[in-house]
Amino acid sequence: MWCWRHHLSVTLKVGHGVVVMPQNGCGVCVQCLCGEHIHCTQPVNPHAICGCANGRATYAQVLVQQDWLLVPIPEDINMDHASMACCGLGPTFNAMQLMDVTAMDTLLVSGLGPVGLGAVVNGLVRGARVLAIESNPWRAALAKRMGVEEVVNPNDEHALGQIMEMTKGLGVDKSVETSSAEMAPDFLVKAARKKGQITSVGWGGPVLARDIVAKGLTIRGAWHWNHLRDVAAMWTTIRKAEKLLDMQITHRMPMNRVEEAFQLQLSGECGKILLRPWES
Repeated sequence: MWCWRHHLSVTLKVGHGVVVMPQNGCGVCVQCLCGEHIHCTQPVNPHAICGCANGRATYAQVLVQQDWLLVPIPEDINMDHASMACCGLGPTFNAMQLMDVTAMDTLLVSGLGPVGLGAVVNGLVRGARVLAIESNPWRAALAKRMGVEEVVNPNDEHALGQIMEMTKGLGVDKSVETSSAEMAPDFLVKAARKKGQITSVGWGGPVLARDIVAKGLTIRGAWHWNHLRDVAAMWTTIRKAEKLLDMQITHRMPMNRVEEAFQLQLSGECGKILLRPWES
């Protein structure tokens, strides 16, 4: 009987570039077997298995991970772009897959941090009309340069009215929440059209249950993408998004400048910052 886990173990060789999937699924529960290892019901401790005390953190020269949670990088995709298959694009890629975002949709992105800008990339690659809400002027300007039609400041008392005006009073078709702001989920519910869809990758505040029912909305949570089912779609997205990714990635730094990278991230005047452990 063919076993995908055995096949991956045999085909992976030392020196191959791989994308490391997060968390440590068991590989045998229902969630893992259908590719949803992020929701594993009985995660394993790989460090106990291999006897290694190091390699727990992602900000490290060496990381311990099970071979079946390593996704080989195609030869035509560079390391910087491939790395975006994790947090840069991954969570919002899953949101787009779940909502089946297409060129027929108006997509509203809540928050334009590194993950929200990934939602912009994912939406634009699919041909959607992309709107956004963001209070940081630097990131709003970057999103506009990338192709977002309009960016609304959520602190503006007329923010919701602006979104409704842009959608001729109907509301947006689909939204993705990335900011984790307390007010964001309720705002997206109010801005949604009837029978619209909202997917949250953030961990923000409450939502308006009455409006969810009244509008017949579909609301989902998304954490990470299904690397067994959707890997081909992810690589296709990255190939199509090369120029957008180079705009989303605003800084590249060696690992020894990690403190500077965090300070820059806190300033809000950046997109995605990549740390390159092989540089000094």
